[in-house]
Amino acid sequence: MKKIFLVEDDKEIAKNLTLLLRSEGFQVTHAPTQQEAVSMLAENKFDLALVDISLPDGNGFTVCTEIKQTQKIPVIFLTASGDEASVVTGLNMGADDYITKPFRPRELIARIGTALRKFGCSPSAFEMCGLYVDTSSSVVKKDGKEVFLSALEYRLLLVFINNPKIILTRDRLLDELWDAAGEFVNNNTLTVYIKRLREKIENDPANPQIILTVRGTGYRLGGSYVSE
Repeated sequence: MKKIFLVEDDKEIAKNLTLLLRSEGFQVTHAPTQQEAVSMLAENKFDLALVDISLPDGNGFTVCTEIKQTQKIPVIFLTASGDEASVVTGLNMGADDYITKPFRPRELIARIGTALRKFGCSPSAFEMCGLYVDTSSSVVKKDGKEVFLSALEYRLLLVFINNPKIILTRDRLLDELWDAAGEFVNNNTLTVYIKRLREKIENDPANPQIILTVRGTGYRLGGSYVSE
């Protein structure tokens, strides 16, 4: 599991980002200030850092410098819209990419995958029942043909992939699917997304083999991941 270091002072953004990243299979460590970020860097090793440029006790540039001096990992800056000067400064200091707030969750995950791939840290691919998922490029194929999923359908699929041999309750799925962009997901829409996803990835949606229903409990990943 790849470790993401999130440096963000806005509590709501940090919370939603943490949920998003965990649903994509990442482990997340959060620091809300420059001082805490520098301290955590001395005690932990990470695979990638997401750093907000504006921090209450300093700025992301200092954190980026510390990261580049102590850990050879990619840094992606989170920046406010129209802050071109800060972006240029960050890139000149060694940042690997930047993304402007408010950002689309799928775009952020794609940028993280690209950065990890460049550093040789891309997550492994997943294959089962003719389904192929490359999480580093967000490519999904069924029997060799590309399948196009919506952002929430893709995230739902990854929740199952990242939690093999675990029964996922509907409440757990709803928690995992809470969108960083604020899209509301309830029990009814979850049922719709499960149905749509099965129609796209199952050989026979009426008799699913990838996403199994556990009656009265929730769902789980099928195939060889089902315990004997």
